[in-house]
Amino acid sequence: MDYYHISAQELGQGAKLPILKLGDSGEVFYEMALEMVSAIRANNAAGKHTVFICPVGPVGQYPIFVRLVNREKLSLKNCWFINMDEYLTDDGQWIDQNDPLSFRGFMARNVYGKIDPELLMPEEQRVFPDPSDLGRIPTLIEELGGVDIAFGGIGITGHLAFNEPQPELTPEQFAQLPTRVLDIHPETRATNCVGDLGGALEDMPHKCVTIGMKEILGARKLRLGVFRDWHRAVCRRAAYGEVTAAFPAPQAQQQPHAQRNQGDDSGFCQQYG
Repeated sequence: MDYYHISAQELGQGAKLPILKLGDSGEVFYEMALEMVSAIRANNAAGKHTVFICPVGPVGQYPIFVRLVNREKLSLKNCWFINMDEYLTDDGQWIDQNDPLSFRGFMARNVYGKIDPELLMPEEQRVFPDPSDLGRIPTLIEELGGVDIAFGGIGITGHLAFNEPQPELTPEQFAQLPTRVLDIHPETRATNCVGDLGGALEDMPHKCVTIGMKEILGARKLRLGVFRDWHRAVCRRAAYGEVTAAFPAPQAQQQPHAQRNQGDDSGFCQQYG
């Protein structure tokens, strides 16, 4: 595809998504952390709650976020963090929180466990999709009045959260997919095992639970941080490619905030190089 050959200098010109180009991965993580803190600070000042959809991948923003929260004494008491997904066992249950692959374990150790307890939100406001209660997150989001910002990355298959390609669906059908349990795409398992398990593919889970495209695209803002070498391709396809269920990332082009602010400096898909 021609868009794969767009140079770093030309990236963003004529794109269907706003792109904020940054110097390196550290800047990507800093911008994500800063936007989290800025939104919470503004909502606290206005007496409003803050609702984020949060990933475990990318994760480089979290040490910065934790440091800023603790340094500023920024209260998270009125925040709701809804994580995107979690790995499941073959019988469809959450993997053990102590498993090194567990996203619940990661957030407990590296985010919630490092924030001053006086600032931390109650445990019931730290939410993961539950395979035994798939309706909880859509109901919660509705009760809270929507999601302020959905943060995430883009996978090798174009997946957002674990919303893997389903080419048999129309783009409209794919955009309405809810929170659900599904099988992880072979390419996703292979890519993730390289970074997380040193290539031990047989130890990668086959199943996951994920929030749906409906929840992600329904957020008032969407921020996708991309920073790996292979992100050069997925960023370009997300920003310039056809909206299709065969490669989910361009679905972000349909997100209302992206359409209204296309080309502004708010950023959407963050890319270095």
